[in-house]
Amino acid sequence: MTQATTAPAPERAYAQPTSEHISLGSGLRNALTLLLVIPLGLIFLLPPLLQRQIPQPAEIAVFVLVSMIWKFLVSGIRVAAQWERGVILRLGKLVGVRGPGIFYVIPVIEYVRFVDTRTRVINIPRQKVITRDNVPASIDGALFFRIIIPAKAITVIEDFRFAIAQYAQAALRDVVGGLTLDEMLSEREQIQTRIMRNVETQIREWGLAVESVQLQDIELPEDLKRVMSRQASAEREKRATITKAEGDKLAAENLADAAETMARNPIALELRTLQTIDGLGASPSNTVILFPVEMGNLLKQLQAKSVDPNKLIDS
Repeated sequence: MTQATTAPAPERAYAQPTSEHISLGSGLRNALTLLLVIPLGLIFLLPPLLQRQIPQPAEIAVFVLVSMIWKFLVSGIRVAAQWERGVILRLGKLVGVRGPGIFYVIPVIEYVRFVDTRTRVINIPRQKVITRDNVPASIDGALFFRIIIPAKAITVIEDFRFAIAQYAQAALRDVVGGLTLDEMLSEREQIQTRIMRNVETQIREWGLAVESVQLQDIELPEDLKRVMSRQASAEREKRATITKAEGDKLAAENLADAAETMARNPIALELRTLQTIDGLGASPSNTVILFPVEMGNLLKQLQAKSVDPNKLIDS
């Protein structure tokens, strides 16, 4: 006897952040290095080689020493992209922020940390929360932020991406925990705004600014989903029944008005009768028997006279 196994639910795939910094100054540094090394090689090494002689050790030493010094000096050239800023630390002390564009960092003495000032996004992992009316739910989302003060983002907080993710998770649980199920499902914009404000107050001192918070998915228990589905179906049936009743009432009122109009104007009744006959005769499968309206009126008069004996005597 085999037992059916339930496949585990697939995990949600989150977008991964790309690398923070792409070196734009490496090509410039290499070009400047070759710009001096090649002429030096032509000056110190080419003449002995043309004379089929081995370069003197002193010439080789000078060439190597000058090349190393030049490469050391060129290594301080940095290039920051338009969206980047370079936070400069001199012997461990903050001295300023440079960029975008080309700037120079004193080798060994100064250190640069590039910071991306574009809008970033972090995923808020799925959080299990309990609403105010004791309904469990799982919610995940995304938080969009950017760095507005690069120096604070580097010197005040160790890992601002991890820290802001933790604050966002805590704010999500706090906000949703104070709402009922109906409020959680209907007031998504208000929930996002409250989470953004809670996170903003915490990270403002880190040189960060929250641009928006987006709730991506709200997952409820399966039994609660079935109950809500039945409730929604009953509500739709209720609206359909009310709409049909209102339509029947309106149709009855229109028919009553039409009947009163035809009773006041017999010619309108006869025209309606002719219109009906014309509609029936359009199909070859219908058999129409015409009965003159005047004969019907004569029969009604005879019937009325037969009921009233006084009228019969007078006639």
